[in-house]
Amino acid sequence: VLKDRNVVAQLVRRAERAGFKAIALTVDTPRLGRREADIKNRFVLPPYLTLKNFEGLDIGKMDRTNDSGLATYAAEQVDRSLSWKDVKWLQTITTLPILVKGVLTAEDTRLAIQAGAAGIIVSNHGARQLDYVPATIMALEEVVKAAQGKIPVFLDGGVRRGTDVFKALALGASGVFIGRPVLFSLAAEGEAGVKKVLQMLRDEFELTMALSGCRSLKEITHDHIMTEWDRHRNNSTTSLVWDYVNWGPPL
Repeated sequence: VLKDRNVVAQLVRRAERAGFKAIALTVDTPRLGRREADIKNRFVLPPYLTLKNFEGLDIGKMDRTNDSGLATYAAEQVDRSLSWKDVKWLQTITTLPILVKGVLTAEDTRLAIQAGAAGIIVSNHGARQLDYVPATIMALEEVVKAAQGKIPVFLDGGVRRGTDVFKALALGASGVFIGRPVLFSLAAEGEAGVKKVLQMLRDEFELTMALSGCRSLKEITHDHIMTEWDRHRNNSTTSLVWDYVNWGPPL
């Protein structure tokens, strides 16, 4: 959330006019993580690029500094006092559901529900905020159990193949968010590239379902995967065995 709440309100209204169905409130970035490559390169947006979602708004610009221009800009604009009260505030300016993005624990899940969140996005911000933070797939099941079916839980981060989507749904996710594959395909082939990568993921996901004996999404359950903590359980159902360290196919 930005310090200037008027700018936030304008962004929310823009989203409503554009037909978006929900607002994602990022809660894991009250301060920007230490991105050493940005500091070393003194990162700043080149003059031919702009922050498109801020176009037309009075929100300053990213200037060159002695370290990271992005970090300096974020420090100037982002409200470090962000709290659960801001979920309530957002609800006063929009009727769209508020999804809280950046939750990794059962404790924060319960707090998000108490604050009125309509959904949770399990995310570690692409692992760019804090070193050694757990992978989102490792945190997912804890969050799902804490939510107790009261609100949907989504997975963000690490989705590269259709099998990753299957794993997330098997652990209780209502859906997944896809970041880098979409950005990379957009840079490579534009809109056609994005359509291609989404179709690839869908095809892989459908094949995984078929080979796991699932005729519908409802039939995807925890019985179809084996995590580190239940690797040795006895199960007659076809299991997609996976490892947190090596996600590659078995040799």
